[in-house]
Amino acid sequence: MHHHGYLWTGSKQRFDDEAMRRAPHTDPPPADGRPELIQRHREVTAEFPVVDLPPLETAYWLIKPRKLVRGTWEEPKEAAEWLGERLAEYTPRFASEPDRDGRRLALLVGSATERLGRGGDLSHGFYLERPSFLSVALVCCSPNRARPELACPTVYATPEPGAPS
Repeated sequence: MHHHGYLWTGSKQRFDDEAMRRAPHTDPPPADGRPELIQRHREVTAEFPVVDLPPLETAYWLIKPRKLVRGTWEEPKEAAEWLGERLAEYTPRFASEPDRDGRRLALLVGSATERLGRGGDLSHGFYLERPSFLSVALVCCSPNRARPELACPTVYATPEPGAPS
């Protein structure tokens, strides 16, 4: 078992585009259905796997482009340390004062080790200044407990150049 880290920041407006964050329904609309529904299903089916937006269901990060993997760790503690580093990096930009509380953030990191050790995924989101949003996720692989049918992007993904590791 290992863990992949994902991080996304962007405008809240873009983050709120739920259609591009929701995995497409496995059953397409009927061929004689409303043309706009058929077209929308085609668009979402084509775009969802490649768009960089955080999926609503954390496990679906696994089908996103490999370049979005920010790091891979065998040990839950190492993955949780990465989470802690990212939170420390973004804390000054958190829009909410309670989100900046160091004790709260330390609890998130501590609980991450435990959750990842049990094979669970985790995803946290924070509003940033200038209405932006930060999404950070750690996803278990080999296999994923929530979605075992999803293939792992790679055991040792190379982080994107310039990406935090």
